Amino acid sequence: MKILVIYATAGAGHRKAAEAISKGFVLSSHQVHYVDALDYTSRFYKHIYTQTYTFLISRIPWLWGLLFRLLDIPALLPLVRSLRRIQNAIHAGPLARFLVREQFDCIFSTHFFPCEVASYLKRQGRISSRLICTVTDYDVHSIWVSRGVDYYTVATDWTKRKMQHLGVPDSLIAVTGIPTDEKFSQHKNLGALRTRLGLQPGETTVLIATGSFGIGPIEEIINQLNGFQLVVVCGHNKSLYQKLSQQKKTLVKVCGLVDNMDELMAASDVMVTKPGGLSISEALVTGLPLVFFNAIPGQETNNIKVLETYGIGRLCVTVDQIAQTLRGFKNDPQALSAAKSRVQLLARPGAVKDIIKLL
Repeated sequence: MKILVIYATAGAGHRKAAEAISKGFVLSSHQVHYVDALDYTSRFYKHIYTQTYTFLISRIPWLWGLLFRLLDIPALLPLVRSLRRIQNAIHAGPLARFLVREQFDCIFSTHFFPCEVASYLKRQGRISSRLICTVTDYDVHSIWVSRGVDYYTVATDWTKRKMQHLGVPDSLIAVTGIPTDEKFSQHKNLGALRTRLGLQPGETTVLIATGSFGIGPIEEIINQLNGFQLVVVCGHNKSLYQKLSQQKKTLVKVCGLVDNMDELMAASDVMVTKPGGLSISEALVTGLPLVFFNAIPGQETNNIKVLETYGIGRLCVTVDQIAQTLRGFKNDPQALSAAKSRVQLLARPGAVKDIIKLL
């Protein structure tokens, strides 16, 4: 079969989910194409699309949250969909022509933009591809819903119920979990791993992940966590990485943009992180308890609400609350063990295989 795995560059999560699905086909006989949908738009549109999102969530998050809520109001959906069709007609012509020309047997989409374009072409009869849409958050925004999608894959039963509320038939929804690279669920020897990473084997270790944009009160958190071994991942924030590296604090390992997050998670006892869908899913399959901070209004605050219904993760608004929560875990091993057990409720290490089975 001729298969397309497609995403759009808006944060790292959509790409990582698509990459995980694409890797799931490595040993198959299928012809698999893995592309960024924004590569099939104008250079200007790609730049504006990615930079506007980055600017809003890093500089004006309240405005992003407001737009997120407005675009999810049922009464406005017909207008929103009409405006998006016009926008896609202007900017997504190359993507539409690519899909029509290639006539893929199946399209796996991990972002609503290419899914929207493909479903419109299906309704027009210009493509006949089987279309599988993977929602990459624990809550789901109505913008993900398009007529013409054959299957939606979602993270939890809660997410499925939300999709049903949005009008998607039960038969079109599969609870698979969010796809993660299989390396996150592989067992690793803790002592040997910490030694290889330059960490002290016997210390309570906290992984602080700022997201791909390196946003958050990281220095303040570090200063509050004396007595912990810290691994800090700065992502694309080079200035933060340089500043923290120069401080050379004891028991603080500073990393930039990494490709071994699976090892850093496996070497840690707790993770302090922004609540992005992929970061959460990778931590769940690793068995890592979560403490959330600096949530983006909209999809990330909604992710927290869903996880709270399962008793997973703790939201800390202030740095003092983060430190207090982590000291609670350090001083009460049973509480930490219970948090690890709850994580297993939503861990879906087989998500990629379950999604591919929908073929």
